[in-house]
Amino acid sequence: MRRILYLSIAVLAIVSCKNRRSGEEVTEEVQEEAPAVVIDTVAAAKAAAELPEEPVFDIVTTMGTIKVRLYKNTPKHRANFEKLALSGFYDSTRIHRVVDGFVIQMGDPLSRDTSLVGKWGTGGPDWQIPAEFVPEYKHKKGALAAARRGDKANPYKESSGSQFYLVQNPDNCAPLDGEYTVFGETVAGLNVIDRIASVHTDRYARPTREIMVLSVKSDPEYNNPPALAAGANK
Repeated sequence: MRRILYLSIAVLAIVSCKNRRSGEEVTEEVQEEAPAVVIDTVAAAKAAAELPEEPVFDIVTTMGTIKVRLYKNTPKHRANFEKLALSGFYDSTRIHRVVDGFVIQMGDPLSRDTSLVGKWGTGGPDWQIPAEFVPEYKHKKGALAAARRGDKANPYKESSGSQFYLVQNPDNCAPLDGEYTVFGETVAGLNVIDRIASVHTDRYARPTREIMVLSVKSDPEYNNPPALAAGANK
């Protein structure tokens, strides 16, 4: 029988660091619990088992597609992202936080619902991921990294269960190295990150124009190249 995992939405905080250029903090308040999210873990695990060590995923947005490769040396974050993406967890969410000259952030299931706009940035599954700091993984342009609660509530720097961000300006994000887990990088679509980062935002760094994450899906060209598929059929 297919197992379905019911996940309550846990309270989350976002990247707790100042943008050195603007002085703006990228943080969120603690909110109350929200309705459960359903993930089909069996189907997601089966699909993940067929992926390469460093799979590429397409983050398809209404402003273009960003392709990210997950690192094999951050296996807990890689497995978590695979599970969520392959189960459709990220589909039809919004890019809920944009700070030009810093990062763009997404991955909150609450962002599907405009009536919960005040809680955007606080949603996610009821788990955190142990930090996986790898010295050579820096906050370079297009780096894929996990959001997390602030240090006071989270001394072990554990990552959010679902929220993540993409680096737009590596100079302003350098202080995040060793503080937030970098678990992947952009391999195509840096121009899309810049385009999204340039949109107008409100006082809470929410885009004033809707930017949807239509889907996050396995990239067939990178993960299932024709030569590999042909060899598997021999």
